[in-house]
Amino acid sequence: MHELDPEFRTPLSDWTDVKRWRKAERERLIAARLAISADARAAMSQRIGESLDTLIGDIAGRMVSLYWPFRGEPDLRPWMASVNERGGRTALPVVVEKGQPLVFRAYAPGDRLEKGVWNIPIPAEGDPVLPEVVISPIVGIDPRQYRLGYGGGFFDRTLAAMPFKPLVIGVGYELQRIATIYPQPHDIPMDRVVTEAFKA
Repeated sequence: MHELDPEFRTPLSDWTDVKRWRKAERERLIAARLAISADARAAMSQRIGESLDTLIGDIAGRMVSLYWPFRGEPDLRPWMASVNERGGRTALPVVVEKGQPLVFRAYAPGDRLEKGVWNIPIPAEGDPVLPEVVISPIVGIDPRQYRLGYGGGFFDRTLAAMPFKPLVIGVGYELQRIATIYPQPHDIPMDRVVTEAFKA
């Protein structure tokens, strides 16, 4: 591929360059996500929830970790409620300490919440659990299903520390697809990615 081709990507020479590039790309993608209207975001979130049903199948008896929506992420709280109504169980991730894996705490809609890191609501109580399915919000995603997150490394660290490998599903919008995240050895790809355009 010629360097003047718009798809050409010069390899970034070191981790410092990658971090700088990721920071700029993160800001661009979050701004694009926040520019989506509330109505459009709600419709896309509903489609994502329907696609998760198709992908996961029977949810009864299964533990699924989700997330509390932040900065324009798909709002899957209605889907979380439906998982519980259909006999599944849900959890939310909790940041315990910087540089440490997340802890998943059981949570069902209506349980008491408190403010966690970055003022994101977390379960006030709830036993630590090990989910079979982890739904991870993306900032960006590349064709090899490597996820660009917020830069704290929490999800990669958590997945690496789990005693078994859950099904990991990245969720986001089509506009978050990028050519590469310049994956590093610590980056763990998603098993599947679901956007509003998901086809089973």
